[in-house]
This record gives sequence, structure tokens and C-alpha cells, in this order.
Amino acid sequence: MTALKKLAREPLLHFLLLGAAMFAVYSLVSTGAGGAPGKIVITQGQLASLWENFTRTRQRPPTAEEWEGLVRQRVREEVFYREALALGLDKDDSIIRRRLQQKMEFLSDDVAIRAQPTEDELKAYLEAHPDFYRRDPQVTFQQVFLNPEKHAQRLAPDAARLLAQLNKMRTKTDVSKLGDPIMLDNVYKALPSREIARLFGDKFAKSLEGIPVGQWQGPVESAFGAHLVFVRERAGGGVSSLAEVQDAVRRDWDNDHRLQANEKFYQNLLTRYTVTIETPGPADAIKIASNK
Repeated sequence: MTALKKLAREPLLHFLLLGAAMFAVYSLVSTGAGGAPGKIVITQGQLASLWENFTRTRQRPPTAEEWEGLVRQRVREEVFYREALALGLDKDDSIIRRRLQQKMEFLSDDVAIRAQPTEDELKAYLEAHPDFYRRDPQVTFQQVFLNPEKHAQRLAPDAARLLAQLNKMRTKTDVSKLGDPIMLDNVYKALPSREIARLFGDKFAKSLEGIPVGQWQGPVESAFGAHLVFVRERAGGGVSSLAEVQDAVRRDWDNDHRLQANEKFYQNLLTRYTVTIETPGPADAIKIASNK
């Protein structure tokens, strides 16, 4: 068994199999080819592609029987493809038309992908689309939660008492031991405003904007209840520098450049054609209306 496995990995065996397959293809095509209108040649490149695709997919080379089947299927595909073209089966087929359109666009994509933007081009793109790369304001803060259901009518006095205690201790206490349990963190560092809104709700995020730095404030209402909040630090928003968002700018530039190249490619092709859009005449229009 070990000897067979070693033999199966020998490149010489692979080439012998390829040669045998090519001979089999030649025999298959030449047999009964007398008077045939066309000639089919399966090239070495096509055979190598079949071998590579099978090996990559299966993580092993094909057996002799599998290889013969692959080659026969390739010949079968070519025969049916040519006969379908001869019968005009590719005409007015929307699926084929879309596929051919995609292949033409892929050709344009290949050309566009080769273009490498300069740093000046990326800077110009960033300046032309500042809102795409705008930083949200960020807030570093602590919060202590008070559950309205637990405190009920005592929520306001309980919040006032706890607020006085917190302002007396400032930041020298472990706030995780205060207030009521909630599935949120007690401390958030440099949290963007949109993330604050996602976690606590829009009302809380808006209220947080007006809270001064360095003092416990509250209660601040959220989607969950009431919070006492200490804002430690703010960082304003603004347009990011190219160094901060270069990968995103490059990705967006590539996409826009590809779309522009595709459109230019199409417009150049369009100049080769005269396009006429037929519209129904008055009599035809009446027929269309009467069929509704």
C-alpha cells in the first residue's frame, strides 16, 4: 500500500496519464470523424486545467478511471456546445446574454484592477467624500443603573441620595457594587456616539451630550431605566485623516474606479452601434390598451 501511495505521487506517472488521456481523446475524436464538419482538439493547457481543478477540489489527483471520465466529459461538453451554437440555441436566451455581458464586464474589471492610485488621488477622494469617513464623537464615562421597577415611587429620592454619595467619593469607588444589576458595563472608554445610542437608546445618547465633564449627573433616562453618569472625557468628531482610513479609502476608490472604467468601456462599445427603440404605432397602442 505504501509503495502504491508513493507511486501515485510520482510526477512521471501524472505525465504518463496525461499522455494516455490525450491518446484516448485523439482516438475518440478521430473515430467516426470521417465526413465530420468540425475538428475538436483538447489542448495540453485544457487537460492541465482539468487535472488542477480536480486535484484542488478533491485534495488528491484523479484515478485513471476518474481521469478518463473527466476527459470524456470535456469532449462531450465541446460537442454539445458546438452543436448548440450551430442550431442557434444561444440566440435570444436571457441567461446566456447576461452571462456574456458579465464576462465582458469582467474584462473591463481586469483592466481597472491594475490601476494603482497615488496618495494624491486618495487624498482627493477623501476630500470629495468627507461624510463617508467622518469620526463620531467619543465619550469615556461611567454609569450606575437604577431599576424603576425595583425603586418604584422611591426612584427620585434614592437617585438623589446615591448621587450625593457618588459626588462625595468622586471616582474613588468601585461603581460596579452600586446601583442595580444590568447587562451593561459600568465603564465605557472612548465609545462612539452611535454605539452609545445602540446600547442605551437615542434619548440617553442625546442627554449625554449635555452632561459636563468631571461630575456625577442624573438620573439620565435610557431604554432600560435611570442612570447616574460620570463623564470623564470627550473626543470631538470630524473627518478622519488619510492615515486613519487609508484602507477604506483605497477600497472605495478601487470600487468607484472600476465602475467608471466599466461605464467608459461600455460607452466606447456603444459608439459602434446605432440603437433604435421601436415604439408601438397608434393602432398597436389601441390594441395594447384594449387587452388590459
